[in-house]
Amino acid sequence: MKTVLDKRKIRALMHRQGINTQKKLAQKMSITENQLSVILSNDFSPLKTSTVKLMDILGQDVLDAITIKKQDLSHKKTNVNPAFPDGTIDVTKIKPKSQFNVLELFAGAGGLALGLEEAGFNDVGLLEFDKDACQTLRLNRPNWNVIEEDITKVTSDPKGVYNYIPKGTEIDLLSGGYPCQAFSYAGKKLGMEDTRGTLFYHYAKIMEQVKPKMFLVENVRGLTTHDHGRTLKTMIQVFENLGYKTTYQVLNAWDHGVAEKRERMVLVGIRNDLNITFQYPNKHDYKPVLKDVLQDVPDSAGMLYSEAKRKVMELVPAGGYWRDLPEAVAKSYMGKSYYSGGGRTGMARRISWDEPSLTLTTSPNQKQTERCHPDETRPFTTREYARIQSFPDSWQFSGGVGSIYKQIGNAVAVNFGKEIALAIINSLNQTV
Repeated sequence: MKTVLDKRKIRALMHRQGINTQKKLAQKMSITENQLSVILSNDFSPLKTSTVKLMDILGQDVLDAITIKKQDLSHKKTNVNPAFPDGTIDVTKIKPKSQFNVLELFAGAGGLALGLEEAGFNDVGLLEFDKDACQTLRLNRPNWNVIEEDITKVTSDPKGVYNYIPKGTEIDLLSGGYPCQAFSYAGKKLGMEDTRGTLFYHYAKIMEQVKPKMFLVENVRGLTTHDHGRTLKTMIQVFENLGYKTTYQVLNAWDHGVAEKRERMVLVGIRNDLNITFQYPNKHDYKPVLKDVLQDVPDSAGMLYSEAKRKVMELVPAGGYWRDLPEAVAKSYMGKSYYSGGGRTGMARRISWDEPSLTLTTSPNQKQTERCHPDETRPFTTREYARIQSFPDSWQFSGGVGSIYKQIGNAVAVNFGKEIALAIINSLNQTV
């Protein structure tokens, strides 16, 4: 049984909401007009394959069984902590009133570090294990204290991180994005011991040692739902046990001066003895797209498609993806994925000049995560990757091509990091 969206009913619903054009509807949905046209086409099924199969067996009355179930939020803890008032702040004119020190863990290639620096923070140490990323940091900032070490070795020593930074250094901010890992829940204590064996445990141990005024964690959106939310709940409990009040939100880098749809969870904590407040930065009125950031990009190395893949991608228009391919080509290219549920909009995806990039991954030519140039049939080059992630052209990367893609894909977008950093400086200014 085939299911499609009734365009007449969609237009009536648009009129009811005061939306007069598909362009305006696409903007509200944060998608391109091309993507919206695909959704409204007679070839697009709004229902998952399994639901359509259910209709084939039981008939279209299955649709009558679809109900809207409102989420019961009564059991959820409401954030009434005065340290985190509602609303956002304009960070454009914020400047540090004093020198604020930051210690960064899992520093990577320096996206967050550069954003922190541009906001006005003083880096006292950047801990990173990957040798190419460490060399990238040293290449660009010879004066930075790059700590090339396994964090587990740092925390296992009685002196801890003070083996690498001067004893007594006041840490205003501890930052870093540790990998998301499950916990044991031994005894369901939701404490530090439940997190042993994870890199979060070592982040928390360093926090326990240096007792920063504030801390920042940037991580994937999926952390908020990982293991049904229990992973994040454990982390927050550990932070609270260490003497911090916390708040978190999922933010999109596209709202903060980055030409990329990149959703990240941003968790911020304030030490309990400090009577200060924190608010997240305002969203930008204008959100950049590829044509804003990919002009006059310096030449650089980049991966190429295989000849077979290039022939497929040649058929995809800017802003399009696998649904724009001839059916026979799409079936051959996608294999079993062609018949699975979901939109799979990252497959055979060519970005247009008038939209932001999808989230950059650590490899630009994998079948599930293509990021094809708008005009040329190739992945973005490493320098284009860096531009999209808002790195300046002066920021150089060490290592081979694969390593550079990985460093940039794993990085915090610089402009995004800077705006979060400025919001934190606004809080730290209250301590001066």
